[in-house]
Amino acid sequence: MGVLIDVEETLISTDGTKDSRLKIGARAGRCLEQMSSLTGPIARMPARHSLGGEDPAARMPGQHARSVVLRLRMRTLVTLGMLAVLTGLFGRAFGLSSPLFVGSELALLVTIFLVSRYVLPIVERHDRGATGEERVGALLDDLESGEWRVVHDASLGQGNVDHIAVGPGGLYTIETKSHPGPVHVRQIHGGAFRQAQTQREALEDITGERVEALLVYSRAWVDKPLARRHGVRVLPARMLIGYLSRSRPRLTAEQVERAHGRLVAALRRGERASR
Repeated sequence: MGVLIDVEETLISTDGTKDSRLKIGARAGRCLEQMSSLTGPIARMPARHSLGGEDPAARMPGQHARSVVLRLRMRTLVTLGMLAVLTGLFGRAFGLSSPLFVGSELALLVTIFLVSRYVLPIVERHDRGATGEERVGALLDDLESGEWRVVHDASLGQGNVDHIAVGPGGLYTIETKSHPGPVHVRQIHGGAFRQAQTQREALEDITGERVEALLVYSRAWVDKPLARRHGVRVLPARMLIGYLSRSRPRLTAEQVERAHGRLVAALRRGERASR
């Protein structure tokens, strides 16, 4: 933002007049501010869970979605910054009436429009998804202090599973949705259920245990909480821990550790194979 404002001030001081077209720097700055406000500080990802080389069984909730947000944000900031600097340089070197300056100014305007129209909605969607996963992950981390084992952002070869819980009540895949609601179970898109079913089958193949698939809405009201559709149970995040902790015991402590160990081994094999 400071670079863009400095460019505007330099151009103005060249001939002592203020051209309204130079307001483009301020517009780009506002766009950059909006991009920054969507994602929060990069420090939200602890260093021990960096984007590369971490233990795949010790990832942060929403780490994949958050990395997409950061990547999109940085690419957009770099693009806007380069165009803004070029616009300023052309204006200073060739004058405000130069075709090069006018062309670069138009390119910056078009880029800002495209970012606002297409890029920002994508960033917002991923940011909401990451925030929802982080919220549900925080709930599950409290559960993990007991007899449960929790893995976040797990790649089983069928896309990322937001959360996997292994405990006395069994094994659960948890697909988090950040839809604001209200949610009517009958109207949920079939793709969400197919995704949950695929994740369940992948985990069953790895562990050899029966798995229940959960579709959890992080912030929405659900009209029929705990209802099952297509073999997938739907519930709001506020009911998740109660549902898991009150589930009928099916696994011994030894079975829990064995299933968790198989899952961790599979994740680490997949990580090595992808390098």
